[in-house]
Amino acid sequence: MTTTVIIILGAVLIGGIVLVLIGMRAPSAEDSLEDRLAELGAMDRPPTLEEIELSMPFSERILAPLLRNLAGFIGRMTPAQTIERTRQKLEIGGLAHRIEPTIFVAVRYVLAAGIGVALVVSLLPARGIPIWQKFLLIPSGTLLGAFLPVLWLGSKIRTRQDEIRKALPDALDLLTICVEAGLGFDQAMFKVVEKWDNELSNSFAKVLQEIQLGKVRREALRAMADNVDVSDVSTFIAAIIQADQLGVSIAKVLRIQSNEMRVRRRLRAEEEARKAPVKLMLPIAFLIFPSLFIVLLGPAAITLKNSALSGMLF
Repeated sequence: MTTTVIIILGAVLIGGIVLVLIGMRAPSAEDSLEDRLAELGAMDRPPTLEEIELSMPFSERILAPLLRNLAGFIGRMTPAQTIERTRQKLEIGGLAHRIEPTIFVAVRYVLAAGIGVALVVSLLPARGIPIWQKFLLIPSGTLLGAFLPVLWLGSKIRTRQDEIRKALPDALDLLTICVEAGLGFDQAMFKVVEKWDNELSNSFAKVLQEIQLGKVRREALRAMADNVDVSDVSTFIAAIIQADQLGVSIAKVLRIQSNEMRVRRRLRAEEEARKAPVKLMLPIAFLIFPSLFIVLLGPAAITLKNSALSGMLF
């Protein structure tokens, strides 16, 4: 029965991962309109609708429409506040353009329901497990299935925020140099976008796109601070907006912010270095020391056992 439970839970988890991957599937940059028109022009006759559908992968032909329909149904049943909070978290994690909030919520529900049903089917008929353990494991497994995507999203958010914190001082240095050289702040942001390809430069690129579409720069910068949710970025953007409103030199503000962010990064690195010995205690105590004891004391124990003293000690 334990093997059956493991197989069912493994199948449910794999299905959930497949659903997440389908939801994250972004359109390929290589599959452009020109390439498809050239491919159609090289054919002797235009393909039929059935041939076009059969040429698509199974995930896009079957699984993706099912997931979208399920996401639409769940989205209508889910409160708007939950969808909006999910959208904000996906935006902070840099996944808003790849995963729709309704699809993410649908994946949570599918995983929770799948693991719950698997536990009910496998545990309720079992006779060797006490009834209180069954009623404890089933809700626990269901909650675990619901929160696995949340834990994955939280990991993505932390990774993105750490990357932005590390890249911010260097980006501020480049912004300072460009502004002091005579460029405007928008042109300086474009230089950052042109030079680097990371999460921070992508956020600056989004700000420039919104400005080109007619959005006020301070509103675009505030939206960037909300979508990143990093205290250092929020402080930097607040200083830039205040300098722009009060007429203060942006170059001086950038210089001050650059020095401050470098000090913060150094202090953060020193803090992590102080935490390292504490984090190493458990691996050393439970992994390294036992291995050393086995290597160093093992031969001595074998020699002692085979010697004349073994009869006196054992």
